[in-house]
Amino acid sequence: MPYSSFTLTQVEQQFNLNVHKGIFFRDLPTLTARTWFKESLEVSAPFAAAQGSEKVRSELIVAPLLFELRELLDRQIGLFSGVDFSIDAESGLNGICDFLLTRSSNELIVKAPAIVLIEAKKGDLNAGWGQCAAEMIAAQKFNIAGGEEVLTIYGSVTTGTQWQFLKLTGRDLTIDVTEYPLNPIDRILGIFKWMLDGNGV
Repeated sequence: MPYSSFTLTQVEQQFNLNVHKGIFFRDLPTLTARTWFKESLEVSAPFAAAQGSEKVRSELIVAPLLFELRELLDRQIGLFSGVDFSIDAESGLNGICDFLLTRSSNELIVKAPAIVLIEAKKGDLNAGWGQCAAEMIAAQKFNIAGGEEVLTIYGSVTTGTQWQFLKLTGRDLTIDVTEYPLNPIDRILGIFKWMLDGNGV
């Protein structure tokens, strides 16, 4: 069963998770995007939203935003798109991740620790929680196998214009059901930096 087949209920039961609703950004951080990038996204984001498909939203909003994040962090993180992240086929932890961020700057190979998993959706962010949570559990296993265990794994489900965030610490999965809009862009970038820095653990 690939990641995309998981519902939140299935993940909770199969992996014995404690699922909570909560907000884990008390003081929302910011990371200032470059002016030209903001101007470009102001044009591309409405076009992508009007087109509606996951593919165009990923290509014109999510991927450019994550690439901007990587540049702002001096390319010290790994960014992977459409990568095969098959970790444990027997448990159903196999398939493709839309986007994966690591603390390794290796551009060619996914290396532990994997920190953030991002799933792009056309709509209905809630429907992506199970898939994202399954990928986060896989990241836990991946990091342990790579000798780079970290306390908390983060996730995001997004339409490009709306973003929700998840946090997995041990078997405790917290979902921030707040829908954070794309604008201000500096806030979304800041949240990702906050997660990569290992805050809130």
